[in-house]
Order: sequence, then structure tokens, then C-alpha cells
Amino acid sequence: MMIRFEQICVIVVLLTGSVGSAADTVLCGVDVLRRDGFQQLAGQRIGLITNHTGLTGDGVSTVTLLHEAPNVSLTALFSPEHGFEGKLDISKIDDAADQSTGLKIFSLYGKTRRPTKQMLDNVDTIVFDIQDIGARFYTYISTMGEAMHAAAEHGKRFIVLDRPNPINGVDVAGPMLDAGEESFVGFHHLPVRHGMTIGELAQMFRSELKLDLKLDVIRCDGWKRDTLWDATGLVWVNPSPNMRCLTQALLYPGIGLIETTNISVGRGTDTPFEVIGATWIQPRQLAGALNARAIPGVTFVPIRFAPKSSKYADEACGGVNIVITNRKRFEPLTVGFEISTQLQKLYPHDWKGKDAMRLLGNRQTLNAIMAGQPTGDVQRIAAAGVNRFLARRQTFLLYD
Repeated sequence: MMIRFEQICVIVVLLTGSVGSAADTVLCGVDVLRRDGFQQLAGQRIGLITNHTGLTGDGVSTVTLLHEAPNVSLTALFSPEHGFEGKLDISKIDDAADQSTGLKIFSLYGKTRRPTKQMLDNVDTIVFDIQDIGARFYTYISTMGEAMHAAAEHGKRFIVLDRPNPINGVDVAGPMLDAGEESFVGFHHLPVRHGMTIGELAQMFRSELKLDLKLDVIRCDGWKRDTLWDATGLVWVNPSPNMRCLTQALLYPGIGLIETTNISVGRGTDTPFEVIGATWIQPRQLAGALNARAIPGVTFVPIRFAPKSSKYADEACGGVNIVITNRKRFEPLTVGFEISTQLQKLYPHDWKGKDAMRLLGNRQTLNAIMAGQPTGDVQRIAAAGVNRFLARRQTFLLYD
């Protein structure tokens, strides 16, 4: 019997949690903006940073909404990594044109990653509306931070149309980003899993980066910090080409850590971030070692696969399928550390673990992994500074 992808998703939901009903539907910032008659943007020329995830709860694009809104003038569009339609997985994206409005789309993932003065000449207020995933190295928050710098420099107002953190706003896990390791995949001094919304992060960025900026956050209505995406009643839209469901978003903070090493994290397969592998991994050996660790909320199935693109394209890889069995007990960074320590233990001459530094962003944690220290020691090292972060972020939280 053939099982379709949609059926698999239903099975996963039944195993790991429930889906919210229509009665549970959260209003995102854009829905609140529309409900309030766009009064926050009245008389303003708007530069909108968005992509295909900028949608109302009933599926209207934020572009269309602002283009047609009374007493609002949409004058410029900006797109992040993966482009305006969220379909590109390339290193540089050119400017484009929006067919529906005739406006130019300035790419913030091309020649520049920060809006220039010329781009903002006909803009009074920059509006940001993009769905984030909740991991430090997911670059949409970096695009927001760079745009906030530009707004401060050129005297523009900045408004964030807030959206839920799909993997919840309660759970936080390190390591913290080392000073001096800031980059486009590490914009600010955050842990890997920060547990904040884009609006909350914007408030932190303005304060801690000392930006002279008028910032307004239009909050979500009805979202609670402990709520995962499938309890919001909102439609899932893939925020990037390889982020195709909530399960992958939950795995991403841990599995994404190792994708700059010589490991396939499933790009080029139907289930990115749910599988990992390499040509030199023995699948039963790795699965056995990981299952012997009895990691809460997860199990590992030995597999073989050949990615159609990306790392190890068209090569036979051995690896594991990572199956979340209990979302309440599952912690992605724990899984990422367990996988890393087992790769270093089993394949010390094959795995290029030092290359994880780009996304891990913490030298002490990497050194512990590469030295073969027990996972518990790695976790304790990775937790350094997280309590101070929790105290830092408290001032900026918008939701209970």
C-alpha cells in the first residue's frame, strides 16, 4: 500500500501532538493591522520587507493588503534570502520586479544585505513581515537587524508585524554566540534556540545595539509562549525551500548545527533535517550508538539514501532517520550534541567536525566535542551564559 506524504504528516501528529482547531486561530501582526484599519501606517510611505510567508490568516499577501490599504502608500519592496517567492537556494539574489504592484523588489541577499539610502529615498516607514523559525542562524532575523541599522542611520521608522515562534517561546538552549563570531548567520549575542518572536528580538536589537530608532511592534493576538505552530490554527507555509513542516523546524536548531561539516542533513531529499548521512557512515552502527544513549523523545532508524542535490548529490549515503516520538521531552540541541559526539567517536578520521564552528559559534563547545568529551560535559559547556540571556531577554518579552 502506498502512503502519501499528507498521510505521514497526520501519523506524525497523532504520535507527537495535536493540531489546533479553527477556534484556536492566532492573529498575526498583519491581521491585527488590518483589524485596526491600518491606523499605525496612516499617511506613511511604506517600504515592505517580506516574502511568500507574509500572509494574513485568510491567505492575503501583505503586499496586496498594503498596496490596497486606504491612506497608505506602498513605495518599495525588499526580499531576504531565498527571494521574494521563497524558492531560491542560491548564494546571491538579484533585484526583481513585482508583477502585481509594478514595484521594484530590492534584494537584501545580493549586492547588499542592508537597505541603502537610495533604496529608502521614497520611504518613511520600513515594515518587516517574515515568518521566522526560532534558531539563531536562520537568516531572516539577520535581515531584520541589518534593516534596523539602516532605519536608524537614515531616520526611518521601523514596524514589525509580529508572528509566532513556531517551535515555542519557552524553550531556550545554547551555546551562546562568542564575541567576535558575529556574521549573517550569527547576527547578535543569542543562544542557538532563543525562544523569542521577531518582534521581541527587534526590541532587543534596538536596545542592546543602541539604535536610535522609532520602533513599533504590532503584536500577535492569542499566541501564548508555550504554543507550537500546530496549535495556532494558522496555515503552514514553507518559510524556506528546505523547511517543509513543523517536525523539520523542531529538528533544525540541533541538526542544522552540523550542516557546515561533511554531513548531508537531507537537502536534496524529501525530508531535509529529518535524515543525516554520509558516504562513510555505517547506518546500523550510528543508529545503534545513538539509540543506546536513550535520548528523551527521539529514536533513530538506520537508512540509506542518495540526495538528488546539495552535499553528496547522487551518492549512496548511510545514515539515520531522526524520529521524534515525544515532543514534550524532545530537545533539538541535545540531539545535535549527541550526534556530534557519536560522529567524533565513531568516525574521527572521516568527520570534519571543526567545520561546525560557523553555525555553532562557540569555541569551547566545539573543542569539547572534538576532544571526545561526554555529551553531558558538552551540554554543560554549551549552557554557559544561557541563564544570563534569560535575564536579558525578560525585558523584551511581549507574551505570557
